[in-house]
Amino acid sequence: MSRCDSPRLGWRRGATLACLLLGVAGGAALSVPGLGTVQAAQAWPSGAAARDNKDNKNTRAARAQLGRTATAAEVKAWDIDVRPDFQGLPPGRGTVAQGQTVWDARCASCHGDFGESNAVFTPIAGGTTAADIASGRVAAMTGSQPYRTSLMKLSTVSTLWDYIHRAMPWDAPKSLTVDEVYAVTAYILNLGDIVPSDFTLSDANIGEVQRKLPNRNGMTTEHGLWPGRGKPDTRNTACMTNCAGKVEVSSLIPEYARGTHGDLAAQQRGFGPVRGVATGSPEDEAKDKPEGKAAAATVGNAAANPAATAAAQPLGAKLTGQYQCLACHAQDRKLVGPSFHEIAQRYKGKDAHGPLAQKIRSGGQGAWGPVPMPPQPQVPESDIQAMVKWILEAK
Repeated sequence: MSRCDSPRLGWRRGATLACLLLGVAGGAALSVPGLGTVQAAQAWPSGAAARDNKDNKNTRAARAQLGRTATAAEVKAWDIDVRPDFQGLPPGRGTVAQGQTVWDARCASCHGDFGESNAVFTPIAGGTTAADIASGRVAAMTGSQPYRTSLMKLSTVSTLWDYIHRAMPWDAPKSLTVDEVYAVTAYILNLGDIVPSDFTLSDANIGEVQRKLPNRNGMTTEHGLWPGRGKPDTRNTACMTNCAGKVEVSSLIPEYARGTHGDLAAQQRGFGPVRGVATGSPEDEAKDKPEGKAAAATVGNAAANPAATAAAQPLGAKLTGQYQCLACHAQDRKLVGPSFHEIAQRYKGKDAHGPLAQKIRSGGQGAWGPVPMPPQPQVPESDIQAMVKWILEAK
């Protein structure tokens, strides 16, 4: 067992980062958030060198000196989580009123003015009562409540504070100050009548709030995973010889659940690596099939350029419809992004196949304006090359 595997190290950030610095290959560098680049130590010998030196005491002694202890600044840059015992919680304070101001400006667009909206996410507030606060268990968790809100499920207030601090708001995570996080947390707690409207939440009294959470006693260890003695779901053994030639991993939505949340395809963007499954009307579901997608792509491309219907479309033109490029680009006019004609004119006489292919793969911003182009990692390389060739060579 190596030093990095030792259970004595546990999950301590300093030990973990020290092991990272220890194990990076020689000459490489490790990028640490907030600190820039940290140069790695010399690599461990491998292959023949390792075999030649495995019994060399001097070599073993040299290995023991590799790496270094992480500095306090390096540990601080990584160690930002807050534990249920409030270890890691920074000092600060914020009132319910201050939290409402931040909420209205940064949070309400997704969660509603009072945390009640389910337009984007499940509601945050609702479903808890004064009796729940007294007992520490939310009765509606097993009742007729149509959905479980965040406050119904929340068992540790540190989780709420930590999630807001690290991940919110969704469009600018980690942009709130520590005091703003305290204030927003206080506002959410007030929405659930856990704290009064004139309450000031701080690192000094957050433990008292924990003792009032409606679901503070809702966590359980009565399941197979907790003691580590649970049995697997299957008794099969791993196949090592004469196995099935091909295994397809897939997922499906049961018929009884289709349409429960509307048409999923219409709820996601028409570009990027993720597509929603059509779960609306039979016509919508037909569009989700490969032949339906091809037909829709052809219709969309024809609408953007009616003249193209006069003759068979080139492969590149068909692919721009298939991969929803036409949602932002047209053949001869600017939409969200530049037209294909503008792109061809800018790079006329230049070998731009490589840069444009990279732009499709990785996305980018700035070459044609402030609106970013999302990456398209799901598009096969052959299709990317076909689209680039058509864009640059089309008349």
